[in-house]
Amino acid sequence: MYLLDTNVWLEHLLSQTRAPEVVRLLTEVDSTLLSISHFSLHSIGVILGRRQRSAALDQFVRDLFEEGQVVLRTVFPGEFPSVCAAMQSQGLDFDDAYQYVIARRDGLTLVSFDADFDRTNLQRQTPAQVLAAPPPPTGGAQT
Repeated sequence: MYLLDTNVWLEHLLSQTRAPEVVRLLTEVDSTLLSISHFSLHSIGVILGRRQRSAALDQFVRDLFEEGQVVLRTVFPGEFPSVCAAMQSQGLDFDDAYQYVIARRDGLTLVSFDADFDRTNLQRQTPAQVLAAPPPPTGGAQT
């Protein structure tokens, strides 16, 4: 199963350079294998809101949770010490540490364009790398 970082979703939503790579991932990988964090969902809401794209946000949420079966994952208040620890031990900022904690806790492959994860003990993949590899076994805790 995969945890898609905020930048992956935004690449598609903002029609950026690597958007076709993301679209292919979203098309070819079963949505039940995809996850998004609460942090990513809220960050995307802020970004699309600032760009006055509330209709795109509404459609995005429907695509993920009504049309698709993307899993929404969170870091609960009692787990914030883990986020703080990841910030220190892995040299991450808050948003990356949040994703890191979820990926580690739930045994997910982190899919991101963010090279900051490359200096951690968590291996990240780009959408193209996911598409080039055999699919992972299903499973993992859902929150």
